[in-house]
Amino acid sequence: MHRLYPFPFVLRTTSPHSRRIPAFTPIRNYTSQNELTPEDLEAVRRRRKTEWKRRQGGQNFLDHLIVNIRGGKGGNGCAAFHREKFKPFGPPSGGNGGRGGDVYFQPTPHLTSLATVPKRIRGHPGGNGQGTWQNGRAGEPLIIQVPLGTVVRELPRDDPRRAQDEWEAEEESLEGLTPAEKRAKMRDNRWVHYPRSGEDNVGRDTFKQAEAALYQQERERRLARKKRALQEPLQLDLDSVEIQEQPVDAPLGIRKPEQLGSLIASGGLGGLGNPFFLTPDNRSPKFATRGQEGERITLSLELKILADVGLVGMPNAGKSTLLRALTGGRVKSEIASYAFTTLNPIVGVIRVAEDGTFEGGIEQGLVHQETLIEKQLEHDMMTSGSYATAFTRNQKSKGGVDPLGAPFTSGHQFDLVETFRFTIADNPGLITRASENVGLGHSFLRSMERSLALAYVVDLSAPAPWDELMVLREELEKYQPGMSSKARLVIANKADLLGTDGGSVAVEEARAKLQRLETFVRTEMNVHPRAGPGFAGEEPVRCPLDVVAVSAKYSQNLQPAVSLMRTYIEQARNRLA
Repeated sequence: MHRLYPFPFVLRTTSPHSRRIPAFTPIRNYTSQNELTPEDLEAVRRRRKTEWKRRQGGQNFLDHLIVNIRGGKGGNGCAAFHREKFKPFGPPSGGNGGRGGDVYFQPTPHLTSLATVPKRIRGHPGGNGQGTWQNGRAGEPLIIQVPLGTVVRELPRDDPRRAQDEWEAEEESLEGLTPAEKRAKMRDNRWVHYPRSGEDNVGRDTFKQAEAALYQQERERRLARKKRALQEPLQLDLDSVEIQEQPVDAPLGIRKPEQLGSLIASGGLGGLGNPFFLTPDNRSPKFATRGQEGERITLSLELKILADVGLVGMPNAGKSTLLRALTGGRVKSEIASYAFTTLNPIVGVIRVAEDGTFEGGIEQGLVHQETLIEKQLEHDMMTSGSYATAFTRNQKSKGGVDPLGAPFTSGHQFDLVETFRFTIADNPGLITRASENVGLGHSFLRSMERSLALAYVVDLSAPAPWDELMVLREELEKYQPGMSSKARLVIANKADLLGTDGGSVAVEEARAKLQRLETFVRTEMNVHPRAGPGFAGEEPVRCPLDVVAVSAKYSQNLQPAVSLMRTYIEQARNRLA
């Protein structure tokens, strides 16, 4: 019997900013908080963590973003004259302004979301020139780190989301002004005058000639920018980390090349000091130019997770548990009893040895080498052959031996020599009409586009796991035609009963359900042609799906699944090579 009971105390944590539990929390009928057991406290903690995660709503994961970027503004030139003792009228000595900083995108494997990328990016400005021929310092390059798999596209000029470039912004600021006011403001944006010389400079022929040349350069630069945006818009596929190595025969003292990434927006040029305008007709120019605005560009960033194998399944199918088991617990994916536990794709790395064992299971002792005993092998040959009974952990601790002759000992650590490596992604669950952006929608369908192979994960304990398969395939096809052709494996999870000796009604029902699932896959799921991305130009062929029953919770029968995944990846890599 439960009731609402005041629960005013604070959980004991190492942080001084502990949050209080809600004033009314459903707990057991206790007369004093001192009678609360550790199990009750743990239940409350889990309940609060569950509610907190539900309130997040995927805010920490972002896979699509519109970014406005400006290169750094160039520094202003200086209008100055050199002065020394006994030389009151020295030559012009104003320095040039420094160049504005460029903006780079650098892909990194340490990020898995675009949430850390700011929506407005501004490059560092260049320093202003000073007297005595001192040029301004160039702005530092700004490096924005983005996750691997980020696709960068420049928005077209007719897109309403595109921000104005530097010339369009100036035109908007001049609206409503008279022609004289427009001319004065445009000159103020481009020129620096020596003190008390502005009005005199405007009337000089040398200044008018320099002003006409400056406007001509701006027109040419603007036309070149438009032409590039129309013919060669910026499109980048940041799917690998660029490593620039210094030649071994490089001279000593040469700096190593900096890992900047891909250039996105160039900084503006620095302004010219007044010595630049020195001519035989103008021996004392009293004007200099301001620095140019940096390049402005609006980009659409789209994150597509790079993983060799993507797990596709309904909510609570056990994908997170499976990823934990395959990686030996190194990937801390969230596991809970409510739907949409996983709010963003999580990628794990699986290292495989020559004999087929993989690092996660061997090191952590969670995923064990599965074996075929004679009795179960005989039964599987008569039925499906998709599940192999495994030794339990207690049997292994007693000194069992697998068919390969490797003894199972408790706590034994194996030295794995890696011969193959691949990545596997735990994608959030799909639901009906996910292709129409229902539920978590396109955000997580997008993360599966680049996987070399897809693996359906279904709950074998569900009443009709074959219905889940049909929904998953239809949503993939609706989102992107041909995408379901990447599916190569069906993992029937939560097949715990199949690892027992059998004889009970529940075990026989589980085996019958598995056999029906295999029949359904063989007759209904293997009829579509292989026509997805990466298969262009090939003749349509049938793409059979393999079925493997596993128990991710108890780490049973994972070895065949890893072996099949390795085969699919090797085939896909050879095809794309």
